[in-house]
Amino acid sequence: QVQLVESGGGLVQAGGSLRLSCAASGRTFSVSAMGWFRQAPGKEREFVATISSRGLWIDYADSVKGRFTISRDNAKNTLHLQMNSLKSEDTAVYYCARRPSRSYSQYESDYNDWGQGTQVTVSS
Repeated sequence: QVQLVESGGGLVQAGGSLRLSCAASGRTFSVSAMGWFRQAPGKEREFVATISSRGLWIDYADSVKGRFTISRDNAKNTLHLQMNSLKSEDTAVYYCARRPSRSYSQYESDYNDWGQGTQVTVSS
């Protein structure tokens, strides 16, 4: 069982930046694709960004392209999400997730392990 722990959320003004981190336990991180998803109040959870196991392939939701950057450090079992130019519509609980495959995916059903989430609130 892989444990994922997110950190870095908080309250920020519109236009500001936050950097989320996800620490993974176990030995499978470096061979697993990872993803970030988010869930806003009253809405379903949605895809944000995904990265392949070695970081060679990356994909983003259209709503965050050009503003968010996903990255990983396999030596430290850590996943990051740099969020710039934040908007009020980015307010949500952000989750990291692990896919038991080297290839990335936008689909929640492809991910087996999830963190508890970290709240991001953007004030306008």
